[in-house]
Amino acid sequence: MATIHIDAWRAAYRGLVPASFLAALDHGRRTMRFREFLETGAHGTYIIEHDGEAVGHLTIGPCRDTDLDKQTVGEIWGIYLAPAHWRRGIGSKVCRQAERMLRSRGFRPIVLWVFEGNTSARRFYEAMGYTPDDATKVIEVGEALPAVRYRKELDRSISLTASAEPDES
Repeated sequence: MATIHIDAWRAAYRGLVPASFLAALDHGRRTMRFREFLETGAHGTYIIEHDGEAVGHLTIGPCRDTDLDKQTVGEIWGIYLAPAHWRRGIGSKVCRQAERMLRSRGFRPIVLWVFEGNTSARRFYEAMGYTPDDATKVIEVGEALPAVRYRKELDRSISLTASAEPDES
């Protein structure tokens, strides 16, 4: 998980996040943080596998923002894929699965945060039906970078057992 996380950060945020911050990402520290996070059992973190290989991880849960109701608003905390597996339809499948899981837990709106300058991620989430909801914040990553909150209202009429997604194999 740590390797995928760091590799994804270094590839996705090159030129956006300071190079010194990305270079300082440490596998040992990241592994310890993941271990501590997972031991709490408080959040939903899932390994993403493709053809029997771990290629990423997903974390979802109640919204962490104080301006929204964490009882009704879910959040995709992060979808991280190994860069070699980008643009193969895996991210879209994972995002839709995250939506189904959050819907099954009673969440209808879903939010997520994207660095304002991450145009690739912004296009991806917009294609998935998310729209900016006018909330912004600053995330400190060696320098203060603005982030934009995206939101999607889940359709209450969609059955959890029905699959509305095309096969992207």
